This record gives sequence, C-alpha cells and structure tokens, in this order.
Amino acid sequence: MARRKIALEKRARIIQTIRQFFDERGYLEVETPHRIPAPAPESHIHPVPSGHWFLHPSPELCMKRMLAAGYEKIYQICRCWREGERGGQHIPEFTLLEWYRTGADYFALMDECETLIQFLVEDLGMGRTISYQEQAISMASPWERMSVEEAFQCYAKISMKEALQQELFDEAMVQDIEPNLGIKRPTFLYDYPSERRSLARLKRENPNVAERFELYLGGLEIANAFSELTDPEEQRRAFEAENETRRLLGKEIYPMPERFLEELEEMPPSAGIALGVDRLVMVLLNAKTIDEVVAFTPEEL
Repeated sequence: MARRKIALEKRARIIQTIRQFFDERGYLEVETPHRIPAPAPESHIHPVPSGHWFLHPSPELCMKRMLAAGYEKIYQICRCWREGERGGQHIPEFTLLEWYRTGADYFALMDECETLIQFLVEDLGMGRTISYQEQAISMASPWERMSVEEAFQCYAKISMKEALQQELFDEAMVQDIEPNLGIKRPTFLYDYPSERRSLARLKRENPNVAERFELYLGGLEIANAFSELTDPEEQRRAFEAENETRRLLGKEIYPMPERFLEELEEMPPSAGIALGVDRLVMVLLNAKTIDEVVAFTPEEL
C-alpha cells in the first residue's frame, strides 16, 4: 500500500477534477443504491449476488429511472461489482463514472468524453501527449472515430458479418482489433452490430447497427456509451434475448427489472456513458496493471 501513495494521491486529484468538470457544466451529482433486486440481463456480465438481490454491476438502471422522472444532466462516481473479473486490467470491485444527458446522442457524448479527458490531462500538466506502455498517445483533437465494420476491414482476418455468423465476433475483437485501437491517438469505435446493442437504440437509417461506441486508449477499453433505447417493449425483447443466451450458455437467468421497464417509456431521448475510472487512471499514470492504482486488491484483503 505504501508504494502506491503517489499513485493514490494522483488518483484522488483526478476524481476531484472529474467532479469539477461536471459541476461546472451544470450536472447534478447523484447517488443510487448499490444493492438492487434485478440487474440488466447481459450475457457477458455476471453480477455478484447479495442475498436475493444483487450488487449492481453499473448504476445504469437507476440513473435512467431518474431521467424518466425529469432529471436532465446527472453523473455518478461509484463502486460496482462483477463476478469473475480479475486480471491485470480487471478487478471485481471497481470504480465507475457514469453520466447521462437528455436531448443528446452518442456523437454528443464522444465530444464531451474527449473534452473531459483533455481537461484531466491539462490539470495533471501532461501536455498534449501522454505515454502509456511505451506508446506516445496524442491527446490533441480530433480523436480517431472508426466504425466497427471499418475496424474489421482494417485489422481482422474476417468481415464483421462473417464474425457474427461464425460466433467469432468477440474473439476477433479481443485478438485482432482492440490491440490496434487508441495507439497513436484515442479511438472511438462506434456503430456496433445490432447483435451487440446492449441497451442502445438502433440507428434509424441503418437498423443493422446500434448507436453505441467504446473509447480506447493504448489498446485498452476505457468507456462504453449509447444513444439510449427508450422503447420498453423493444428493451424487454432485448433483455429476453440476453437471458436466452445465458440459458444456452448454462448461466444464471436474471429476473426482469420491471420497474425500470415500466418507467422507460417516460424517459426522453438521451445518451449515457460508463467510464472505468481505475482504467483511466492506469493510462494517465502509465501503470502496468490495475493493482498499482487501487488501495487494495482482493488478494490483499
């Protein structure tokens, strides 16, 4: 712990500066419950049980209910939990920054995300270029924006369509595409196939893709964002499909978040983003592993 003192001091400053950024832009900082009766069913995320409820893997559902209740610009920095996530870039209890804006779409959040991280870099006195894992990453605008289909064309051995048909999408992303993203400058990877929509709305002009993006720095995914889906029936069908995938994989089936679905119809057009604070700190401090930027690892408890 003592050897992390400098990193934890800088981490605290980064979190303070995040709050300054959002407070100056008229966002309301909120706190929602960490323990919830039903998470959003997602085939690749495994919430931690807490009695008959769950520790939230994200504050997403509760924050969207706040949008439906009339809140327009909200953010939260909170602890989240996901089972089975441990490695040099993963930890099962982690810190997430989420923010939501009504009247915005995913492109507006790309701009805001870029501005936020540039604000943090400037506050740390790092100039326009940061160093991460022996790579010099230019933080100057504009950052790279690349569709998922383009990324498959550039880096993968097969097309996006073939990867989906052969159930190799995730493998191609991890092995071929992600290591090439955000190397010389940050990369926004956007327009995910509808099969990987999560809670994003489909693009009106092309319903085969969802209005979703992820941000990469130095080959590391930092954030995940959507233009939010606000149709409760469409969202229910998407949740049911995720639970069916979980069933086929022999995983636990989650209950439907009924109150979220009941209130979703009242949610105005909005966009939201989840940004991993631990990972962002890793990159900004040029840390080799997530262990270097947290006070305790699970193994130390």
